[in-house]
Amino acid sequence: MTTKRLSTLIGALLTLAVLVLVVAGIPRTGDSPGSATSPAHTSAAASAGVANPSRLPEVKVSELPAEARQVLVLIARGGPYPYSRDNITFGNFERVLPQKPSGYYREFTVPTPGESDRGARRIIAGDAGEKYYTADHYSSFSFIAEGE
Repeated sequence: MTTKRLSTLIGALLTLAVLVLVVAGIPRTGDSPGSATSPAHTSAAASAGVANPSRLPEVKVSELPAEARQVLVLIARGGPYPYSRDNITFGNFERVLPQKPSGYYREFTVPTPGESDRGARRIIAGDAGEKYYTADHYSSFSFIAEGE
């Protein structure tokens, strides 16, 4: 099996896993009804249907690059994350996202094929379950409309 074919298969399986989590609302292992989870460990089911708290444009999960959909799966699982800078506080210094207290947002790397470093793509997750995608290293963002 070629590397490209294997990557496509893995991407499809991870996308299917996100869909199952969103549709079935399956809690993560160790979660109990009513248990609190940190923003980095919020499941896709819990954040599905979060209203857009910003005036930013929306993007459906299905419209995101395959790598971004894979990162959403990792966020739903609570990791493990491939980059040491994943799941760290995002400062929102650009002030593009809604203003929130320090520590409210967490950032996650969306790998860019062909890049030798982390690239420019990120997903930013807020404490309330909202998520944003940037393809240009924080210059612009789209609200990720999950569960649609």
